[in-house]
Amino acid sequence: MSKALLIVGHGTRSDHGVAEFDRFVDRVRRLAPAHGIPAVEGGFIELAPPPVTDAVGKLVAAGQTEFAAVPLVLVAAGHAKGDIPAALKRELARYPGISYRYGRPLGPHPTLLSLMEERLDAVLPRAERPGTAVLVVGRGSTDPDANAEVHKVARLFWEGRGFAFAETAFVSLAWPGVPEGLERCRLLGARRIVVLPYFLFPGVLPDRIVTQAKEYATGHPDLDVRIADLIGDCDGLADLVLERYWEALGGDIRMNCDSCVYRVALPGFEHRVGAPQRPHDHPHDPADPHGHHHHGHGHAHEHGHHHGNAHGHGGHGHAH
Repeated sequence: MSKALLIVGHGTRSDHGVAEFDRFVDRVRRLAPAHGIPAVEGGFIELAPPPVTDAVGKLVAAGQTEFAAVPLVLVAAGHAKGDIPAALKRELARYPGISYRYGRPLGPHPTLLSLMEERLDAVLPRAERPGTAVLVVGRGSTDPDANAEVHKVARLFWEGRGFAFAETAFVSLAWPGVPEGLERCRLLGARRIVVLPYFLFPGVLPDRIVTQAKEYATGHPDLDVRIADLIGDCDGLADLVLERYWEALGGDIRMNCDSCVYRVALPGFEHRVGAPQRPHDHPHDPADPHGHHHHGHGHAHEHGHHHGNAHGHGGHGHAH
């Protein structure tokens, strides 16, 4: 029999973002019976309810003590590598009888690239592609491996689609920012630029992308700057989550950890190797059963640097 599915999001202060996450979980829940999935729940690790502990509690109350946890994140940054596994580890202490298998982040994946292309097509006729630059904007991270993955997405998106070129920018924590990314496009000769957010759902940071892009466009009236929509709640995204679910259950999870900041001493990040794995304190989460309050969110690796671990009792190594 198939195991339950737990969808774990980062969390957002945006009511629209929370509502879209809830709609997406409902979408996957409606698809679940056709896939033999007995139950689907979703929760956040911080910033908004419902917390992960509530979602796990619902599964346990329904008799579902085995589940696959899929991180609803695009890149393998700190949340997927440390925060979510640590939060799930805390649930093992809260519910000693449960076990789970941990899936990998969603991107980069051809489905995501196709969905991004659909969003771009909504603001740009295909005939205009040859003279258009695309600025793919990621969240940004202090993890260089995660930032490099956004660059990879931009390159994969550009390949074979007929755009003039693609550049990469970040809305927080990493350079170049949105204005700098747009300026790079301008200096490379672009007169028409589509800003393409690499984000799933609405939130504070996607709103900031729109604000910064519009401000730049106002200051450069000679440029045609267009802003594509987010990936959003859709069937394609649900299909990808289900794919990650089946990967986790089958043990067929492939992640490249050769440049993981928590495993490899990258220049300037040597202090992160083997850092302790601690979850965020969720504002709606009850105190941990042993009375520990975890501050900060260092990330330690159990996340698959026990290669090939079958997570029978919550081990969540990614069989790379």
